[in-house]
Amino acid sequence: MNKQSDLSVLRHSAAHLLGHAVFELFPDTLLTIGPATKEGFFYDCVPQRSFKEEDLVAITQRMQEIVARNLSLEHKEISKSEARKLYAHNPFKLELIDQIPGETVGLATQGNFYDLCRGGHVARTGQLAHFKLLHISGSYWRADRNNAALQRISGTAFFTAEDLAAYLKRQDELAMYDHRVLGKQLDLFSFHEEGVGFPFFHPKGKAILNTMVSYMRELKQQHDYQEISTPTMLSDHLWRQSGHYEHYKENMYFLNVDEQPYAVKPMNCPGAILTYKTRPRSYRELPLKLAEFGHVHRHELSGALHGLLRVRAFTQDDVHIFCTSEQLQPQIEEIISMFTTMQSKFGFKKTSFSVATRPASSIGSDELWEIGTKALENSLIRAGLPYKIAAGDGAFYGPKIDASLEDSYGRQWTCCTIQIDFFQPENFDLSYIAPSGERVRPIIIHSTIFGSLERFFAIVLEHYRGNLPLWLAPIQARIMAITDAQQPHAQQWLTALKEVGIRAELDHSSDPIKAKIKTASLEKIPWMIIIGAREAEQAVATLRLHDGTQHANLTPEQLLTLFYEQTNIG
Repeated sequence: MNKQSDLSVLRHSAAHLLGHAVFELFPDTLLTIGPATKEGFFYDCVPQRSFKEEDLVAITQRMQEIVARNLSLEHKEISKSEARKLYAHNPFKLELIDQIPGETVGLATQGNFYDLCRGGHVARTGQLAHFKLLHISGSYWRADRNNAALQRISGTAFFTAEDLAAYLKRQDELAMYDHRVLGKQLDLFSFHEEGVGFPFFHPKGKAILNTMVSYMRELKQQHDYQEISTPTMLSDHLWRQSGHYEHYKENMYFLNVDEQPYAVKPMNCPGAILTYKTRPRSYRELPLKLAEFGHVHRHELSGALHGLLRVRAFTQDDVHIFCTSEQLQPQIEEIISMFTTMQSKFGFKKTSFSVATRPASSIGSDELWEIGTKALENSLIRAGLPYKIAAGDGAFYGPKIDASLEDSYGRQWTCCTIQIDFFQPENFDLSYIAPSGERVRPIIIHSTIFGSLERFFAIVLEHYRGNLPLWLAPIQARIMAITDAQQPHAQQWLTALKEVGIRAELDHSSDPIKAKIKTASLEKIPWMIIIGAREAEQAVATLRLHDGTQHANLTPEQLLTLFYEQTNIG
């Protein structure tokens, strides 16, 4: 067993410890499931009264008492009929029993507590001393909002006190630099009860989004992508034809227009497909690379919403490439190259890739799947990028690449996807005229580089702890006069910087210079340009960087040279 699997066993055992404590303190509570997770463990339950955060104190104390008892954890197989008698009062456990294959189920016991379990525990509760309960949240049975509402108690556990302390310290830092905290502190975006899950971007936040879009637009133009824009609402019939209605209707918004059913788009692909179908296409036009910054809406569960990381309306930097089988691999290689270029530009050092292969239920011939999967793998091999195989994790309509970034906290975020689609060309009867004059089906590549712009915004904000690089910062420079006498000179600097496209502003306050610097530092403005009596007389400026570094006596030309060097432009 490796260290991670050992930790998973420890945390699974800690979930049983939590269940045991709840059972003793609140015996009328119905326990459902309590698995280990990547970060710790949780237990979902239905209490007689809703748990509150202060209940975590009592539950923690009881868990510590059970640890001190050093009870033996034992596991055995019992008949399903016996298990049903044990859980006659618990419909959730009865449902689980019915769904477990075979005539027996696993039962874990520790003292007077027992729980359904497949096994995998530490030997005694005394080994579970280093745990921490974190929070209470809402959930649904089987993660389906149509099912019973549950309460989830989450926690984490480690083998040593040192590991637990290090984790909690990291969590404190993550909380301090949570993008929601930074968004409010830096006046970037907000959320309101009038639109739960729908972000409001303030001027500074919109400036960051605009910079992201400008960068991606230029990158795609370099590779001959053509930008399109498709409607936010389209006929209900289209979504039924595309298959989105069947698979996503629970997450879609519907309305009537002229007494006809319409849907707000959760995806951009049908719009790109209709654009392709507007006229006959020749092989000479392929690959046809359509790009769209499409605003989509999905009805996420309220309990799943999480700042900009999980919203109900977001923008995808979508790509739909219509190509031949021979063009497939070169187009995939190009997208991978664009992703690695973007990753470097935004300051991410590590990436990981996986190739998801054919699932048991799928469409398309073996030959097409072989062509698609090999094109994905060979593209990564040619780029010198290691990858994992996610066997059977492809969509029913084609294999894909998932590309993930690692942030400064070591967290993995899947952003770029490259999805091959054999289904929609057939479904929408797409074709192009081959050199022979025959009508041939194109292959569609669906891809995003950022993924969701809003989600990527949050990832970048946390990655930099709010200290965005100069090229991306909403306010790149703030000009500060030491006294009111230098304000006219400061205004001249502001005009000059704005004329060359630098996002600059002037501090108009009469605060002392130390107070102006402190304010700019708290707002995480990268450059502070200071004008005193000597600077005004000599037509120079002192540049103070956010990290405290200073460059004195800079002429306008020298300052611009430094700006271009630090933003990699010009």
